[in-house]
Amino acid sequence: MSPLANPPSRALTATFLDLPVGSPGGSVELFLDLYTGDRPLIPARAFMLAPTGTRPRLPAGLDVLSVAGKCLEGPAFRRYVADLRESLTAVLDPAHIRVLHLQHLAFGATPALMRALPVHPRIALVHGTDLLFAETHRDQLQILHDSAHAADAIVVPTHAMADRLLKLSPQTDPRKIAHIPWGVPDHLLAAPPPRPPRMPTSHLRLLYAGRLTAEKGAEHLIDNLAAIPSIELSIAAPKTQFAAFAPLLQRAAARVRYLGWLRRPQLWRAFAEHDVLVMPSTTLEAMGLVALEAQACGLPVLYQPVPGLNEALAASAMATDFTHTATFTRDIERLRSDSGLLLALRQAGHANAARYPLSATAQSLADLGSQLS
Repeated sequence: MSPLANPPSRALTATFLDLPVGSPGGSVELFLDLYTGDRPLIPARAFMLAPTGTRPRLPAGLDVLSVAGKCLEGPAFRRYVADLRESLTAVLDPAHIRVLHLQHLAFGATPALMRALPVHPRIALVHGTDLLFAETHRDQLQILHDSAHAADAIVVPTHAMADRLLKLSPQTDPRKIAHIPWGVPDHLLAAPPPRPPRMPTSHLRLLYAGRLTAEKGAEHLIDNLAAIPSIELSIAAPKTQFAAFAPLLQRAAARVRYLGWLRRPQLWRAFAEHDVLVMPSTTLEAMGLVALEAQACGLPVLYQPVPGLNEALAASAMATDFTHTATFTRDIERLRSDSGLLLALRQAGHANAARYPLSATAQSLADLGSQLS
């Protein structure tokens, strides 16, 4: 039941992603797509952490909290949550909030937001990294248990996320879990960047786009590509992560072009300039938004069929095994030599991406909030 007997006509969602503004990742892009901008899909008081150094230009509707001490374990984590709660309490008027959107079941923002606004309806959104960190950090697992218990509804983008959550927290009431896929911006589906004419060549232009963390599997990709001729690999990743990746590239003698960490429109244009997006993730993906956005831009996807990705992509993309050199080499050769296969994957991919408009995600979340408030 809503804590507001007569809520304002423009009552807002309160939501908080405790990552610094400018952080990479699909969760960040989804957060900004839903809650910020001149005409947000979900009107909200939306918060992120203030970055260190120069503050980038903020999108309309995004507020930042200058709270230091982000961590994962022990007394320092508990102090961090208390500081976040204090900052939120100082800036939020409970009378103007209708519902909480808890980004992640773990980390600091979720317990802080619940403590700052303890009586509002709570919708928790599972992003994937919360599950991964709960598996390896005891305090984060406890936060996940507590958050899953306290949430009125738990939103997962794929059924694989629900399965993983229930393994981590089997006492969670499965009736709380709602399946709402993440979405691709409607304007991208309607008008993707034009694909420039492809000059005849025997080379296959591959693109890796995302973080270079262990669970993303880029090491397997590099190890295998070094032995395959006629391949051009471009990497769009955070600068510091690419720098840390350089020794592996040197050892493998891999031919790589670094594109930088691209802003969203730049990445969409890069999709149009390559032949295949590679996604060698090793563990799971909440949904794989970068793959869906690539498909919206007409870029076929070659992927490791881990939970989340195999559900979101299925037969609309090409599954392979990045950990098995012979299998990966065979599939790369098929893509390089068969232009008909690339065309079929482009068509299937675009049709698949069209199933996931962001407006539908926002409407489903709004409908769920209306049921709770």
